[in-house]
Amino acid sequence: MARTWLSVTVELLGGRGVELWPWPGRIFAVGPAHTFLDLASSVNDAFARWDKSHLSMFILADGRIVTDAETGAEMTGGIGGPIIAPIDIGAAKVARTLKPGAEFQFTFDLGDDWTHRCIIGEKKIDPLEVLGIHPQTPLPYWGWGSIPDQYGRRWSDDDEESRPPRRPGRSHPMLLHAWPDQQPVPALDVTDLRAAIVSKDAVRFLSVVSGCDIDDALQQVGAGLPMALQQRRQEAEAVTLSIVNRLTWRGAAGDQTLAEDLLACLRREPLPGQVVPVDLDMLSAELEGDLDMSSGGYVDLRTGEVYDDNLTDPMMVGEDAAIDVETEPDRWLRFEPTGSRDGWRDMAAFAERQQDVALRQRLERAIEGKGAFRRFRDLVHDERLADQWQVFSTDRLMGRVREFLAGAGIRVG
Repeated sequence: MARTWLSVTVELLGGRGVELWPWPGRIFAVGPAHTFLDLASSVNDAFARWDKSHLSMFILADGRIVTDAETGAEMTGGIGGPIIAPIDIGAAKVARTLKPGAEFQFTFDLGDDWTHRCIIGEKKIDPLEVLGIHPQTPLPYWGWGSIPDQYGRRWSDDDEESRPPRRPGRSHPMLLHAWPDQQPVPALDVTDLRAAIVSKDAVRFLSVVSGCDIDDALQQVGAGLPMALQQRRQEAEAVTLSIVNRLTWRGAAGDQTLAEDLLACLRREPLPGQVVPVDLDMLSAELEGDLDMSSGGYVDLRTGEVYDDNLTDPMMVGEDAAIDVETEPDRWLRFEPTGSRDGWRDMAAFAERQQDVALRQRLERAIEGKGAFRRFRDLVHDERLADQWQVFSTDRLMGRVREFLAGAGIRVG
């Protein structure tokens, strides 16, 4: 047989609150057809586990999780970190998922946390050379450490004469929950997100959302989830549950309303109110615009279109072009402008969340007194925070508009 199998070194770092040293280990021959579940079962056998009625989970260096479908769905539905689709432990092949030299983590029993460091050898092997057979499952062909070890080796290079390696000065990062290294989470591409929603492309929408920092854009992401659930329910359900949990935890204006609407979509229930396809961007511009430029307007409860007062005045736009809101009063929802006070609070909240003390203080000074909006806008541009601010402020604004509509019995459809 050609050298097509992987050589996977597995070392047991510790468990049940105890760190082992030297780390006992086994080296496994893993074939092209073997799944992560096959490897987990073989590791548990090699490390003398007789009660295997506990969960097994792999964590890859890029943060992806390999586990069973139920556990993966629960983890994806959490409220922290980016949404990353789990990998099915029973279907994914080790050799197709990872390359030689890859490092990954295996944990058995998520209560006792028996933590293993796994490394794929740089060179592939022939199982007939190292084992003398062609096994049906991954099989260890070398090992050391007290499990106990059948040859009494205490570490990989133990020659029964040399002293054990010196214990490191600090625990392995895996035991400190500091592995893999925290990599910057990419920002959500809001332009791509909106394009996916407008084009009703669920595959593109789910791809845009996956693996990105979405916590400042929950209202914007939530706007596309009903479409994703309709087209790709199986993939979208866990994402939707995660957004519901995050909205509930965040609790900003409109978050609870959106969470309730998404739960209704998950349960295939009608939304609790009159459903109108309101353009939230257009309505927000009218609601929180300059008080000197707007006196309010109307939402057409049939079409969702937004009209300012000028468009209802024949003297301003002409008799033929004016919108008649008196003939069918139940068709129109009146709104009054609220001005910029909530927008100022958004600037204050954005400044407060900055961890850099000096930057936070500069932003707080910028919003004091007359000209606050101009100074703040210039400063976030100079500090290269304009994109972050746009996502943050847009989400809060959409939430307030959604809350205003809900108060009138209107749900955005």
